[in-house]
Amino acid sequence: MTPAARNIRHIGALLPLRHNAGHEAMCYRLARDGSLGLSGDMEKIYARYTTLVATLPASVPFVGPEVQERARHAPFEARLGANENIFGPAPRAVAAMQAAAHEIWMYADSESYDLRSALAAQIGCEMRNIVVGEGIDGLLGYLVRLLVEAGDAVVTSDGAYPTFNYHVAGFGGTLHKVPYAGDAEDLPALIDKAAQVGAKLIYFANPDNPMGSYTRGVDIIRALDALPEGCLLILDEAYAEFAPADALPDIAIEDPRVIRMRTFSKAYGMAGARIGYAFGATDMIRSFDKVRNHFGINRAAQAGALAALGDQGWLTQTCEKVSQARADISRIATENALTALPSATNFVAVDCGADGDFARRVLAGLVARNIFVRMPFAAPQDRCIRVSCGRPEDLAAFARALPEALAEARR
Repeated sequence: MTPAARNIRHIGALLPLRHNAGHEAMCYRLARDGSLGLSGDMEKIYARYTTLVATLPASVPFVGPEVQERARHAPFEARLGANENIFGPAPRAVAAMQAAAHEIWMYADSESYDLRSALAAQIGCEMRNIVVGEGIDGLLGYLVRLLVEAGDAVVTSDGAYPTFNYHVAGFGGTLHKVPYAGDAEDLPALIDKAAQVGAKLIYFANPDNPMGSYTRGVDIIRALDALPEGCLLILDEAYAEFAPADALPDIAIEDPRVIRMRTFSKAYGMAGARIGYAFGATDMIRSFDKVRNHFGINRAAQAGALAALGDQGWLTQTCEKVSQARADISRIATENALTALPSATNFVAVDCGADGDFARRVLAGLVARNIFVRMPFAAPQDRCIRVSCGRPEDLAAFARALPEALAEARR
């Protein structure tokens, strides 16, 4: 087969591709499972996928706003659905990334030495306790690869971060889901379920996405006493910088029961740079070197993250803007007879006062009016829409569109 696969445009289509001179034109088929072969009696398959991959859908956990804009043939006026930090990174971080662009011809430092050194100083641990990765999403993928084989039990909350579930499915793990308690993840129930099914991993986000609630650090520490041996708790702290001080547990860095993950995507405003970090016991962190992409972090991201970490004044200013935006979203919700849930993040879950079908109609109405928002996946949390914090002009656009979307949803 020639390298003409690059000419393929339509999945499932028969495409005439010509071989070298003197050979007949032949047809190849790109099947929906990704295989490419000859048509008719001579059909052949060259890519032999694993049994597991053959069972997986070709999908991603989230449909990005750009994908939606292309489908709609129109841009969004307000981008309030991905929990990005629209207030942006520190100017110092932008300048560092711009300077690094001149050296982008070089591979990045495979050890992220300078960044890990700065993080270790901030956290109060050793560099060996920290690994840098392509955001929390990338680190979750590495961790699942390290610990989960086909059939292994993993526990999460029903409606929690779906990218974790995506990774578990990709390695053949079996997900066991626990309902939220009210509108918060229930760590004791997660640990109980893990003991029942012999789980290797528990995923727990604090603060939580998509509801914005949080569990006190002292309660997390207390719950750990019941964690079964052979089970690791993933503590996803993507929104830690926005959370109250009592949300963050004081856990010894070498405690083998827990691995913690944080990111530069949220409070530091660098979602597009794809950089985050995990910290925990030395042996656990060292194991990432067995599977991680050692040159997966680009130089600009490393430089930007290091500069952002050094500008805590900008971080404080951003958190103040987020706090004001949360208050504004709550006010807009109240003005429309809706209920804004308390939030320890850079978004607010707004209870639409009915069921998931109604909330989906509200969301569709907002999207039709060029406001990008999202909503929880699972009932009863799907009675809410989730609105990311934005600038005054973004929230003004949301405030204009919401009454119309609600009226339309009620018809």
